Amino acid sequence: MSVGIHQPLAAPFIWFGGKSRAASLVWERFGDVQSYVEPFAGSLAVLLGRPHAPHVETVNDADGLLVNAWRGIQFDPEATAHYADWIVSEADLHARHAWLVAQRADLTERLMGDPDFFDAKAAGYWLWGINCWIGSGWCSGNGPWIVQDGRFVDSRQLGMGRESETPEAGVNRKRPHLTRAQGVNRHGESLLPWFTALSERLRRVRVCCGDWSRVMGDSGLIADRQNAGILLDPPYSHDERAGGLYAEDHDVAAQVRHWALTNGDRKELRIALCGYQGEHDMPESWTAVKWHASGGYDRLNKDRDNLNKYRETIWFSPGCLKPEAELPLFAALNGEAPV
Repeated sequence: MSVGIHQPLAAPFIWFGGKSRAASLVWERFGDVQSYVEPFAGSLAVLLGRPHAPHVETVNDADGLLVNAWRGIQFDPEATAHYADWIVSEADLHARHAWLVAQRADLTERLMGDPDFFDAKAAGYWLWGINCWIGSGWCSGNGPWIVQDGRFVDSRQLGMGRESETPEAGVNRKRPHLTRAQGVNRHGESLLPWFTALSERLRRVRVCCGDWSRVMGDSGLIADRQNAGILLDPPYSHDERAGGLYAEDHDVAAQVRHWALTNGDRKELRIALCGYQGEHDMPESWTAVKWHASGGYDRLNKDRDNLNKYRETIWFSPGCLKPEAELPLFAALNGEAPV
């Protein structure tokens, strides 16, 4: 598979709230910015959908297992592909899930302590598992099942209860996806060409691991660049989404909105804030654009209508470009550049 650097690439895993369908919309408003910052990396769908050659790009995520997966692809696509290429197996899903959850704390500390560190085995296992897993909660560490004396056991049957005193985080037990192959488990595809193309695309991307605010300072990211595109795609407010989607109970979305409002009038910044319609009260100078998501795992839920996919909205700051269709008629006819 020959992939040029300007050609969009698909992420190797399914991700809740992924913005692959909105990538072209974002780049239409950002244009060919000198710096691109994404503090909630997720599946990097917008970065991978960039239509022009990248300049300076910085991404971040607080999830060490996710960051390790991207570093594994970035630095050693062959080894990461080796560990990600495996049959769909329920026993392996539970064993690898429990192993990954046990590695999270140490792995995250090492990622933050060494910019060149990664674990290809953990990266491959994580990529394989998230594509086998149904719904949310992959590697959240919130389930009752633990490994004790080399056996996969239910802590509730041991008299520990869900709030166990054991230091080990647990996992949930569920069957893997059986209806369709997705991500790295798509049938008939070799992972190495795909991962090699992703590695080449990510070669100069700076991948950080930690709190989102750590990459939002001006130093080296914004002030020394002509302009910057900043994609803010935080976990949506808890009162706006179904419970249980996120492991930590805090409203990051409100903090992110505050940052966007504080910096929104800066002409050198092109900010995109993602959320659900009605979630963010933004000034009239911002442009709200609705887009249609695929619906994700809610398609499997037959008990309620999936209306959230019709509420997806991106708010663009005043410094963003305006599509040609929104320019005044005579400006478009005269070939004036969008502002």
